[in-house]
Amino acid sequence: MNQETEERREASAEHDPRRWRILGVTLTVGFMVLLDVTIVNVAIPSMQRGLDTGPGTIQWVVSGYALALGLVLVTGGRLGDAHGRRSMMLVGLGGFIAASAAAGLAPHVWVLIAARLVQGLSAGLLTPQGSGLIQTLFRGAERGVAFGLFGFTVSVSSAIGPIVGGLLIAAFGEENGWRWIFLVNVPIGLVLLVAIARLVPGRTADTDTDTRLDLRGALLLGATVLALLFPVVSLERGQRLPLVGLALVPLLAWAFVRWERRLVRRDGAPLLDLVLLRGVPGYATGIIIGTLYFTGFTGVFLVLSVYLQDGLQLSPLDTGLLLTPFAVGSAVASPIAGRVVSRVGRPLTVYALVVMMAGLVAAGVVVPLLEGTGLLWLGLTAALLVAGLGGGAVVSPNFTLSLANVPTRMGGAAGGALQTGQRIGAAIGAALIMTAYQVALASSEDPGTGLRWALGTSVVLVSAALAAAVWSWRHDPPFEG
Repeated sequence: MNQETEERREASAEHDPRRWRILGVTLTVGFMVLLDVTIVNVAIPSMQRGLDTGPGTIQWVVSGYALALGLVLVTGGRLGDAHGRRSMMLVGLGGFIAASAAAGLAPHVWVLIAARLVQGLSAGLLTPQGSGLIQTLFRGAERGVAFGLFGFTVSVSSAIGPIVGGLLIAAFGEENGWRWIFLVNVPIGLVLLVAIARLVPGRTADTDTDTRLDLRGALLLGATVLALLFPVVSLERGQRLPLVGLALVPLLAWAFVRWERRLVRRDGAPLLDLVLLRGVPGYATGIIIGTLYFTGFTGVFLVLSVYLQDGLQLSPLDTGLLLTPFAVGSAVASPIAGRVVSRVGRPLTVYALVVMMAGLVAAGVVVPLLEGTGLLWLGLTAALLVAGLGGGAVVSPNFTLSLANVPTRMGGAAGGALQTGQRIGAAIGAALIMTAYQVALASSEDPGTGLRWALGTSVVLVSAALAAAVWSWRHDPPFEG
């Protein structure tokens, strides 16, 4: 696409009077998809009893979704770039609705796992369309605001999942309440299908984006992600033999990079143009920051859910309510961060990570000391509120800063790569943090000690994200919003 064509399309999209309504529909879809990552955490005991299966098998209900989601994010983004966001959203959401119905009605655990895999693949088609649409529809300070709302959706959907899951189980009972965690997606999804068809723009006639799909690149990248994530999610189930597969990751990644470079030399249509990593300021470091942040952040909710239910014998609903302050903090911070990132730039990410780490440290120190006292709610509420205020100001600014200089014709694939890093980080972090909790619990037989070790591991991982953010602040060109 030549520069004149791209500028014309950007100018037209920027003045689309429906852009905020389109964003609302897109964020609602994204909320539903990302909610399904964490909503099942509090339902694991209920599903295990209802389907009469063991903990190792039922863990695939959680891990399988995250695995499948991570496999197709970049491919889904590329398909959206080439064939239009509306088409990919309709296909992805249709598959997500059908899989949700199958999961809710599953008579056997393996049917549930298969449905969750299809859900994850469908979500992988849906998720990158959100960042791609923001790239296309918004400019300047408006884009920061839009990504602020996007970051709000990411943070709050992750944090509020256990709450919604606990409410549904409380409303419909321990035996079948978990089924409504999936079935509730069906009516909501059908309404969103209509909204997408009516509002989201399709592929415009004047665009000359290459519609060829780099199938070999998609397979190589998918194999690379699979070789990395499958051993990680297997580790969560206590299986160590699949870790051998990690040896394939460098080889597959090298093959992918080599093929993409070869395709560019032949004037082909690469799945992910690697010039983004080398030539777009802030993009590569943004992927690193996002990946490390999600490595340290996502597993916290899983560990806290296990600690509160198994360690303190709280109900799923009480557990969800205790995790609410993080969502509240994120809800407050994300939109504000989106508005100010154009003025503050990368230092905002640095400050936010410091605040989040302070909240995690407070939770690790204070909460185990308050076990069995009425102050537990107050201590955990304060710590998670602080962590949420920090976390809410990480995701949206990082998206804005990472994608600021990415051409809109590459927005879907670039956003998909950014989110692939987040999914990989989330899976690795959940395994590492949960393993730290289990090892410490086994050696001490004290849930509080397990929580301290788990949160300490989280702080170390978030510290790595902080180091990357500081490096970006010092070395990447200043952000011009």
